[in-house]
Amino acid sequence: MPGALALEVTDLSVRYPHDVLAVSGFGVRVPRGECGVLVGPNGCGKSSVLKAVAGIVKPASGAVRVFGNEVGACHHRTAYLPQVPDVEWSFPISVRELVTQGRDVHLGWLGRRTARDRHAVDIALSRAGLDHLADRPVGALSGGQRQRALLARALAQESELWLLDEPLTALDEEHRTSITRVIDHALVSGVAVLMTTHHVDEARGAGHIIIPMRDGSRVDVAAVVAS
Repeated sequence: MPGALALEVTDLSVRYPHDVLAVSGFGVRVPRGECGVLVGPNGCGKSSVLKAVAGIVKPASGAVRVFGNEVGACHHRTAYLPQVPDVEWSFPISVRELVTQGRDVHLGWLGRRTARDRHAVDIALSRAGLDHLADRPVGALSGGQRQRALLARALAQESELWLLDEPLTALDEEHRTSITRVIDHALVSGVAVLMTTHHVDEARGAGHIIIPMRDGSRVDVAAVVAS
């Protein structure tokens, strides 16, 4: 919808089986070209917020709007990247084939790849610095290379909202810098990002919108720093 925020979450609650409350009364607004960072310890509800925005879990209450629409109406404009350990990397596909999956949302009813699809994949591989690894099996990649491959898939999708779950965790400085560069380039181009991290200093240093969380709700940033 014209003029709408990339993401607007209002009074979100998420419950899992056995009445486990993961998120309660959560809200956030992320404009185009901005990055919101959910900061907090494991189990505080960060991943559940991303999954609700991505449509993977259904909110118990509250509202989620993506470019002014309900979740699902803009699935082709939203890219969700789970934590690297949550992906099945033993599946026998190449890096190029993984990145090409990002084009699936644009396939016509005949399901045929086009020259535009191939071009988008080539550009994504290049921006993620994976040209030389395009034919390598995904199972042979390092942790940092796997994270870059997931980002390349989002780039190939040409999505406008990225949902990144712990994209910088357990990476060395070189890979963290590479991934941060890809994210920064996307922000400059107008992509909106909502990501998670354990480290508030990292989020503050990048000048992003900091959203501290604890026990499924937003808290004051000092509470997260103290933890």
